[in-house]
Amino acid sequence: MDIIFINHRDPFHPNAGGAENVIYEIGKRLKEVTWLSEKVKGRPDSEYIDGIKIIRKGNKFTLHFYSLIEAKRHEIVIDSVAHAVPFFSYLVNDKAIALIHHVHQDVVKFELNPLLAEAVRLAERRIRNYKYIISVSNTTKQDLIKKLGIDENKITVIYNGVDHNKFNPGIKSEIPIVFWIGRMMKYKNPFDIIEIKRRIKNKNVKFIVAGGGELSTEFREVAKEEGIQYLGKIDEKTKIELYRKSWVILSTSFIEGWGMTIVEANSCGTPAIAYSTGSLPEIIKQGINGFVVPYKDVNTMARYIDYITEDENIMKELSRKSYEESLKYDWNKTAEEYRKYIENIYYK
Repeated sequence: MDIIFINHRDPFHPNAGGAENVIYEIGKRLKEVTWLSEKVKGRPDSEYIDGIKIIRKGNKFTLHFYSLIEAKRHEIVIDSVAHAVPFFSYLVNDKAIALIHHVHQDVVKFELNPLLAEAVRLAERRIRNYKYIISVSNTTKQDLIKKLGIDENKITVIYNGVDHNKFNPGIKSEIPIVFWIGRMMKYKNPFDIIEIKRRIKNKNVKFIVAGGGELSTEFREVAKEEGIQYLGKIDEKTKIELYRKSWVILSTSFIEGWGMTIVEANSCGTPAIAYSTGSLPEIIKQGINGFVVPYKDVNTMARYIDYITEDENIMKELSRKSYEESLKYDWNKTAEEYRKYIENIYYK
């Protein structure tokens, strides 16, 4: 089969994140995979990475034009809808699949002006025109049904995975570390970390925050005043080291279609504390691999941090269970599910 993924960014884009990691992990396990993305300064228009042929054309706007041309040339096209507006490949290819990482209907209000936000919402609703849709979680599937009015029979849930050879337990730090990692964007609520830190009783806890984005400069200034170590954007090696050393991984996001950082941290033996939003209650089993709390309930979040960090034995037990829970997810299993799903469409 000749498969093309269409996604705004590729792994070398300066703003590459979770969606790009999903495509990379799946693509390198499949055969005859092409990846169309926008141009990246300093990178060639075409190159191979781990067997995936990457083609770069246009920018974040004109890529939508090039995508229709490329979608015609391939047998199977998978439109990765990572930024709300789909690529509309179903107009030119009857074997077009929409890969939905999360639904943006409620998120755009955080990042866009009201008029543009409404335009993006309208565009996102066109996802209903795809015959085939992959959702990364049951939560996202329900959002597709309830918020976009999509027929549930069109939707197949395939969980993302994790590379257990790469993400695995290590030695915990002597001083408890609470780690937050993500894009510095409004809907991720990074400033909630400040309020949480102010409320914890265990003053030995060290907060480490990582991630780049539009709020980086402002957050850096506040973090310094609050005694929070802010690292900015970090490399993969540093991220894994921090997953292993930390006692808690923290999530304050308004929505997560799939909690990639939660699963990666769990795989490194680190329990999570997160708002009960998006797919996180689906991934986090209360008292097993972490805890979920009501959205914006910084007081309860602080209490759970104290609960874990004040007793090393509790942390170790949650660490063990977190690792065991993470074994449900594996990229090899995920890629095999994609292969079977795609083959079923291809031979129809």
